[in-house]
Amino acid sequence: MSTTEPDALLGPADIRELAAALGVRPTKQRGQNFVIDANTVRRIVRTADVRPDDVVVEVGPGLGSLTLALLEAADRVVAVEIDDVLAGALPATVTARMPERADRFTLVHSDAMQVRELPGPPPTALVANLPYNVAVPVLLTMLDRFPTIERTLVMVQAEVADRLAARPGNKVYGVPSVKANWYTDVKRAGSIGRKVFWPAPNVDSGLVSLVRRAEPVATTATKAEVFAVVDAAFAQRRKTLRAALSGWAGSAPAAEAALVAAGISPQARGEALTVEEFAAIAENKPAGDEPAENRPAGDLPAADEPAGSAE
Repeated sequence: MSTTEPDALLGPADIRELAAALGVRPTKQRGQNFVIDANTVRRIVRTADVRPDDVVVEVGPGLGSLTLALLEAADRVVAVEIDDVLAGALPATVTARMPERADRFTLVHSDAMQVRELPGPPPTALVANLPYNVAVPVLLTMLDRFPTIERTLVMVQAEVADRLAARPGNKVYGVPSVKANWYTDVKRAGSIGRKVFWPAPNVDSGLVSLVRRAEPVATTATKAEVFAVVDAAFAQRRKTLRAALSGWAGSAPAAEAALVAAGISPQARGEALTVEEFAAIAENKPAGDEPAENRPAGDLPAADEPAGSAE
């Protein structure tokens, strides 16, 4: 780990001065709430288990609070920023505050949902303060496109954190929970209060840890096929799976046959199933229907889907 001056990280006054100089006013449209507390970003880096040999990708670095803390601990940091002004300013902030690490920082000016490759060595970790309105689709997209990411820690709206980390049987268990579990082992990793942000949000935030599965879900079904079942099951989550999956299977009797073949009660509901059980259903889809990958299966949430509303 490198040694840096105690004031290398950004404090409340630094954040406001930078924002004023850039003419930046945090926007609700992009869910911008900047972290203004150095202790909080160092806590995030510790919780993320960032290591000296890590290549960390950060989504939505903003003014650079977390970026600088990541540079203290990681080998390299690649930050993906969509905002024109913030993207233009961040490299200068890094150079000014942490000149000895500036050559280990790379800025990618792009929408994270559109990024399909990153410069430099493959990323090993993802650490980010994700805007609530795009948190789930951005997270799932990054996990899918960059399989070398072993460890992820995201700070998201508390409600979204609860959904991502929920277990089967929990009332908030749903599409984000199952799809995140396809890639990773997920757990809640702490809470973050409102006062460490500027402007202070109206909700609390939570940390979610996601560690890449040592072995993929054991199934002969494709990811698209499994996710099609998940989407169908939770589109009508109050219905039994026999009813909810009737459209997916072609009819209610066909759905029942697939469920029975998978060893799952047709009267069960989606919120009771693990990702492995969804995969078993996908494996037993009746033959003769259109392949799941050829229809809009909701493989990933749409870029503009509010993460908190994903069932």
